Amino acid sequence: MSVFIIAEAGVNHNGDRDRALALVDAAADAGADAVKFQTFKAEELASTNAPKAAYQNETTDAAESQFEMLKRLELPHDLHRELIERCTERDIQFLSTPFDTGSLHFLVEDPGLRVLKIPSGEITNGPLLFHAGKSGCEIILSTGMSTINDIREALGVLALAMTKPAAPPSRDGFAAAFESENGKAALAEKITLLHSTTEYPAPVEDANLNAMETMRGAFGLRVGLSDHTEGIAVAIAAAALGAEVIEKHFTLDRNLPGPDHKASLEPAELTEMIAGIRAAEEKSGDGIRVVEAALGDGVKKPQPSEVKNMAIARKSLIALRPIKEGEPFTEDNLGVKRPGTGASPMEYWERLGRTADRDFDPDEALDK
Repeated sequence: MSVFIIAEAGVNHNGDRDRALALVDAAADAGADAVKFQTFKAEELASTNAPKAAYQNETTDAAESQFEMLKRLELPHDLHRELIERCTERDIQFLSTPFDTGSLHFLVEDPGLRVLKIPSGEITNGPLLFHAGKSGCEIILSTGMSTINDIREALGVLALAMTKPAAPPSRDGFAAAFESENGKAALAEKITLLHSTTEYPAPVEDANLNAMETMRGAFGLRVGLSDHTEGIAVAIAAAALGAEVIEKHFTLDRNLPGPDHKASLEPAELTEMIAGIRAAEEKSGDGIRVVEAALGDGVKKPQPSEVKNMAIARKSLIALRPIKEGEPFTEDNLGVKRPGTGASPMEYWERLGRTADRDFDPDEALDK
């Protein structure tokens, strides 16, 4: 079948080995092409003072910080290997999303993944994108909360990394690589863009499915949908509209504690969604009713429901250790972590070598 369906297990294992393995089995039983988890180290992903999103406060202990929540949801490296073995046994592809460069290198070098999924919150994380582009992997890039310009700049980082990995990174270099023939060819070979609305659950009226065609027209790349709406109708509609990849969160039990369970499908619903997508493919869209509200205006921009999550999901340039006024920014003292309230990580290379105009504490964000 042409639509590649990713069952997003994410962190719905709640840190439990048996539950993670059961999620692989459920995805395989439902007929998904791949099951995807998340790979991160809490210390690299978020600063200790990063707030949680509103939906996370509703689905987890509100007194628990985002850092504390992430720490108990980490997927140990050894468990990755067990999950890959189970995926091989069940004839389903294992995927995972890296949220930091250390996790990215682990996925590429240890289990040897050849496909990486980059989440919406990392689309402005220039250093992570550059490492992803240098990896040689195919890349599925989610674009929630993004404009066309955000996507173009991210693709420029990937294009430079894929075509001139030894070149010094710069915004001018990214723009030139994006416009070059070699860059365009590399992007066409390696990159798939997923439209997404970064809210859990996302309102149907913010689904804006027509933005898939906007992105296809703007960049000439494969497009799909990472769907966060409730139910299965929008995912099936996206398939009818020509999505080449569909990603959907699922869980073993929507009543389990955790940030993503309530916005996820249960196994029977996942099976029904996949059957519906396959039927939409067979019919080539004939007779498939698409909810008008989900189509949107096609303009690729942050939707009202996801704007409040941009600072939560994206990252800023932060001090990795105390930095004194007048001290130069270096690769040793400048890093990238949540929240996204400070300077964009796309400015990472521009800031290196500059001097601090004030003192910075560890995990303090640089000013925009």
